[in-house]
Amino acid sequence: MLLSIDHQTSYRYEHPQRRIVQSFRMTPAECESQQVMGWSVEVEGACFGASFTDGGGDLVQTMTLSGPASTIDVKITGTVRTFDTAGVLKGHQELNDPGLYLRETSLTRVDDAIRELAAETACEGALDTAHAFTNLVAERIVYSPGSTAHGHTAIDTLQAGQGVCQDQSHLLIALARSAGIPARYVTGYLLTDAEGKYHEASHAWTELFVDGLGWVGLDPTNRCCPDERYVRLGSGLDAQEAAPIRGVSFGHGTEIMDVAVTVMQMAQQ
Repeated sequence: MLLSIDHQTSYRYEHPQRRIVQSFRMTPAECESQQVMGWSVEVEGACFGASFTDGGGDLVQTMTLSGPASTIDVKITGTVRTFDTAGVLKGHQELNDPGLYLRETSLTRVDDAIRELAAETACEGALDTAHAFTNLVAERIVYSPGSTAHGHTAIDTLQAGQGVCQDQSHLLIALARSAGIPARYVTGYLLTDAEGKYHEASHAWTELFVDGLGWVGLDPTNRCCPDERYVRLGSGLDAQEAAPIRGVSFGHGTEIMDVAVTVMQMAQQ
């Protein structure tokens, strides 16, 4: 499948900022499930530093914008050819040991309720357990856009019984790590319309490490493994570490952010 992506992120500041520094994890890495045909990350008036590939195999770029700046517009456009690998991440080059992804974070912390739920649901093998945990999250956590705020944890999500893809992913990660399965948070894009019409489709899912297979993608929001409708951007221990844009602004006043994402299927060449 050939997918066209247009991702616009705009920041508006109450008072002009003296300087803005941001880190981007917004360029898809090559692997067997995706081939980048063209990709561009642009910020008018900004200076881009040297890029590097982190231990998880994701490309990271740094950007500095000198002020005074009252607005900043990050424009990402690209085309990616995707392939269905049944959710298995193949050919992705990374250095991190899977054991690093057993580490708990504030957003994926485990309590007695999560620990007991994981023990009750776990199956004989890691792959069956991964699918069982995914189905459990899909059944227990109702997808409810706008129902949670920044900082919502896996514990909060289980107690609330609802959330967005970020919350479902954090709970799945917590369950997996509780069972000794390395798990990580993944950001990317999803073509959600089978007819290929325009859609706002920034998305998040999880990857669990299964011996003999490697990293396997699981999406509790859609009860499936990532297929050719998905474009993988980056990963991390949780949503905060895997955030596509992280940064700091030097100034005072409030910041307003608006995001618009469109994913469209293109005619195959």
